Amino acid sequence: MKLIVINGPNLNLLGKREPEVYGSTTFEDYFSQLQEKFPEIELEYYQSNIEGELISKIQEVGFTYDGIVLNAASYTHTSVGIGDAVKAVNTPVVEVHISNTHKREDFRHVSYISSGAKGVILGFGLQSYELAIKSFLS
Repeated sequence: MKLIVINGPNLNLLGKREPEVYGSTTFEDYFSQLQEKFPEIELEYYQSNIEGELISKIQEVGFTYDGIVLNAASYTHTSVGIGDAVKAVNTPVVEVHISNTHKREDFRHVSYISSGAKGVILGFGLQSYELAIKSFLS
């Protein structure tokens, strides 16, 4: 099985950015833990702060991979283009968020990705990614 985690803007700052919301672990350290936890999965990671690069990556892997775990971060609430890319590909996508976006600002209650996603997992911290990966195994 081949899965990719795609992270959007500012998630490269995990471990430094708002640790009270996002924790103190870098995503690279957490991703290594995921790879150890799921050795049977070919697990890749991609991060970009640029909307078009995220769309291009979704299109690149969206017809050959078994799954995409997507945290589009703030683009979740603004990018019709990323939402359209999710709907355009055959590979199932699980939308994830580290925080519970419904407990945050009103604009974060809207997702342009959810309607094209297999499912949505939010509010479980970094464990949201693990839960999303497990969803592809069942």
